Amino acid sequence: MKELTKAEEQVMQYLWDIKKGFLKDIVDKYPDPKPAYTTISTVVRVLVNKGFIGFKTYGKSNEYYPLISKKDYAKVFVKGVVKGFFNNSASRLVSFFTTENDLTITELEKLKKQLEKQIELKKKAKE
Repeated sequence: MKELTKAEEQVMQYLWDIKKGFLKDIVDKYPDPKPAYTTISTVVRVLVNKGFIGFKTYGKSNEYYPLISKKDYAKVFVKGVVKGFFNNSASRLVSFFTTENDLTITELEKLKKQLEKQIELKKKAKE
């Protein structure tokens, strides 16, 4: 899966949010001052060519929809971050995340529970 530019990622965020829509719907999601319609049209066309967006044509208008789910893109993106910044070590990412963010005790407890749950699932899978 190809990596997205910031502009492409922003279009995808809006399209994931609305699930499907016309170019006008995507442009309407942007805060003021909105980018030029032609700029967004170009980004959408690039995303179609990259295989991230599909479309259905109604007369002269296209209704766009994501071909890649937000979750699937997030998996690839996070793997790239782990590989590029943390020497392919998820534990280094978690360590960085927990020390560099001002997490509350409640948030840390939730993370602890999630980790404990994953440990149990892994142990059961080995049995």
